[in-house]
Amino acid sequence: MPVRDLRDVIYRRRVRSESRRSTVPAFYVMDVWKAAAERARTHGDVLVLAAGQPSTPAPAPVLRATRAALDAELLGYTETFGTLELRTAIAGYHRDTYGIAVDAEDVVVTTGSSGAFTLIFLAAFDIGDTVVVARPGYPAYRNTLSALGCRVVELDCGAQTRFQPTVEMLEALPEPPAGLIVASPANPTGTMIAPAELAALARWCDAHGTLLISDEIYHGIVYESDSTGTASDATATSSAWETSRESVVIGSVSKYFSMTGWRLGWMLVPPGLRPALQRLASNMTVCPPAISQYAAVHAFDAESRRELDGHVRRYARNRALLLDGLPRLGITELAPADGAFYAYADIAHLTDDATRWCADLLAATGVALAPGTDFDTSNGSHTVRLSFAGASADIEEALARMGRFLGV
Repeated sequence: MPVRDLRDVIYRRRVRSESRRSTVPAFYVMDVWKAAAERARTHGDVLVLAAGQPSTPAPAPVLRATRAALDAELLGYTETFGTLELRTAIAGYHRDTYGIAVDAEDVVVTTGSSGAFTLIFLAAFDIGDTVVVARPGYPAYRNTLSALGCRVVELDCGAQTRFQPTVEMLEALPEPPAGLIVASPANPTGTMIAPAELAALARWCDAHGTLLISDEIYHGIVYESDSTGTASDATATSSAWETSRESVVIGSVSKYFSMTGWRLGWMLVPPGLRPALQRLASNMTVCPPAISQYAAVHAFDAESRRELDGHVRRYARNRALLLDGLPRLGITELAPADGAFYAYADIAHLTDDATRWCADLLAATGVALAPGTDFDTSNGSHTVRLSFAGASADIEEALARMGRFLGV
């Protein structure tokens, strides 16, 4: 075969081939959403308790600001790290909420918190670096790190530590990792790290040269008592920057602020990482979405906060419905739902194939839950996540349908 023809064949094969880094696990909850959408088209009776997002629109001041920006603003590129007005608003939010000194220059606005994680992973970690995450946990941490060539170590975090990592777990590692990711409140469990524990983790990371990345995107959605109705230190909200300014804090307008599709997140970043982030972000995204930035400034207004706190009160009612209703169905092994809008349940007495069980539940009842397969590579085959971000009537109806499915 002539050399040119051989090169053409090799080129075509390369074009058709996947990269090795792309062969990470799929996000299986997206398959649930697809199946639920099909059920909605064919039966019209679907109740989606699988979605990790609010069922409400952005606050009224945000919507008004959006309409105004469409008429008045060019909506062209902004600064790579976001507009000064938005960064100032975010800094003020952190000062007011946590009593810590944060300035606009500490804030890096990103295309969703997902964009923040990708940027900080690229800026802080090299191929082969070890980064520690909790199991169960949000799968995109693990999968994105793996795609970028990092070595991911999962800490088995069970009920005995409220499904959260501890300093003792870090001490048991062969050597300090390059990074540690924590989430409080966490997805999928909803559990939180007590302020003293978060401070201890931050001090350990600083002492061992480990970058602490604190996912705080569910802040604002926190309940005053634990799953038994008892007040708990674990339900007190704290930020990693209260202890360590060398850590990275991740925030987002998606969850508490009810703006998932606006794709806007942010980081609080120590000065040493900002030049790398500037270089990467300017090349990879140029800037976050302009319209979302103009609008999100008003997410922090007092009027917006009153509306959003009303959503949290509804989540609290829904949480109570599930924490009372699931044990009545025989589902008693539940993670403490300190915050966020999830109930995470062990259903080992019902199945060892949660994906199939959820598919059967959807087919029989129209109720869509998220199997734990995404969140736990070891025990996810017998766990499920239920979102209670929707209407209270939907939660009640879902429990009734599940009861009939389970014969209770």
